[in-house]
Amino acid sequence: MAEKGEEEKMINGREDGSQIVKVDPKPSKGFTSKVIDLLEKLFVKLMYDSKLPLHYLSGNFAPVPEETPPAKNLPVKGYLPDCLNGEFVRVGPNPKFAPVAGYHWFDGDGMIHGLRIKDGKATYVSRFVRTSRLKQEEYFGGAKFMKIGDLKGFFGLVMVNMQMLRAKWKVLDMSYGNGTANTALIYHHGKLLALSEADKPYAIKVFEDGDLQTLGLLDYDKRLNHSFTAHPKVDPFTGEMFTFGYSHNPPYITYRVISRDGYMHDPVPITVSDPILMHDFAITENYAIFMDLPLYFRPKEMVKENKLIFTFDSTKKARFGVLPRYAKDELQIRWFELPNCFIFHNANAWEEEDEVVLITCRLQNPDLDMVNGVVKGKLENFVNELYEMRFNLKTGEASQRKLSTSAVDFPRVNESYTGRKQRYVYGTILDSIAKVTGIIKFDLHAEPDADKTKLEVGGNVEGIYDLGPGRFGSEAVYVPREPDSTSPEDDGYLIFFVHDENTGKSAVHVIDAKTMSADPVAVVELPHRVPYGFHAFFVTEEQLQEQAKL
Repeated sequence: MAEKGEEEKMINGREDGSQIVKVDPKPSKGFTSKVIDLLEKLFVKLMYDSKLPLHYLSGNFAPVPEETPPAKNLPVKGYLPDCLNGEFVRVGPNPKFAPVAGYHWFDGDGMIHGLRIKDGKATYVSRFVRTSRLKQEEYFGGAKFMKIGDLKGFFGLVMVNMQMLRAKWKVLDMSYGNGTANTALIYHHGKLLALSEADKPYAIKVFEDGDLQTLGLLDYDKRLNHSFTAHPKVDPFTGEMFTFGYSHNPPYITYRVISRDGYMHDPVPITVSDPILMHDFAITENYAIFMDLPLYFRPKEMVKENKLIFTFDSTKKARFGVLPRYAKDELQIRWFELPNCFIFHNANAWEEEDEVVLITCRLQNPDLDMVNGVVKGKLENFVNELYEMRFNLKTGEASQRKLSTSAVDFPRVNESYTGRKQRYVYGTILDSIAKVTGIIKFDLHAEPDADKTKLEVGGNVEGIYDLGPGRFGSEAVYVPREPDSTSPEDDGYLIFFVHDENTGKSAVHVIDAKTMSADPVAVVELPHRVPYGFHAFFVTEEQLQEQAKL
């Protein structure tokens, strides 16, 4: 068992893929490093407009400078139900060092904010994920890795070459990857995993007092030789985890199945025509669903047309591939076409007779200027709506229908229904620049109101929890009142972080998932501001006890 306060260490490997690799990069501060630094400073001075506003480093997007050791006995308004015994965790970007030039929200170092709940009491903690990237920048005392926020126009090409030079001349050690572990969290085979899609998973230990420790990388006994999605799926019935990685080199997509006991099966390459950004996918009881959507990795266009490195092609169709989930190759995949779109997040998928059904948040013509961190307004061009898509395996036909107006994202369900038909979806209501203004509950058994022009209760919208003026939240995670799937699907609670820009204070809210009452079940006051972040997860008390054996 790892002792609190120790350095990350190697857990003895077994054939089940449980090996955790100690992350010990060896960067170099020599003469070559200084020369590349000077070159970079020169290019930044000549080519980068330092007056560009970096929105994602201001307000409550800005990082908090320090980690927080366990802060106990926090003020609780209301009460914390017994089913919330465990740890609520949310990860997000928190750059430790100022960027050399540009900055994108996805660029920050991963910091996990945790709320340990036990017997009605709450403890808050925040810790960086100790990635290879973070360790090396701590060694240099400043930012050294290329940032997504730099990848526009000829300047983007220059910054790509700066990183290639640092890697080639061993200034940076790329042997442990260069990811941030800032995007999402999942629990599988006794381990909490911190994820970013350009890297391998980082294993995190959660201690009894809620404290967090990075144990190292998980490479499944060296069987994982590609990136790992931020959104793997765990089947609640079989205990298996399903994942994929995407790359700008062939094969552009690689699918993997990981057994209940942590063994990673052989890779299954998925053929698509071009390198794409594929942030999420879905599973059903018998299939995996892949999304070949027209957001392409095109560095040549970035340079020639002064565009971002990812380009959305509105002339192309959206393709969805349905593959038997235990297929050994892609020969049985069935591709379906729908009008062009992009999708960041799926809610769930299941099978109905001859059809595979996907519930997703569909984005029409994404405004990628927002992605570069230079903000040009609100979400009028960022039309993200809840959709139902159907793929008929018998006829080969595909259909879709809109279930909401704009703008909805971060859809979550009762995860005991993952891959199976479910009724309720809990999402976030977005205002400007991806700020969450409320939590919304959809009833998929009810028909949407086609006359609605805004998100409000009625039709298939069963409830809305409005955060109020100046308050913004994050993804809400569903926690069932009873752990078994025989209870009503919505008999539980939603838990999420909230920040009040009027007071500068942050809190965790707990609301009743069945009633969506405006009166929260509990509000836990936090000791300091928690920046806006990405995805969350709830680690149950049972899981905490299981992973404590590591």
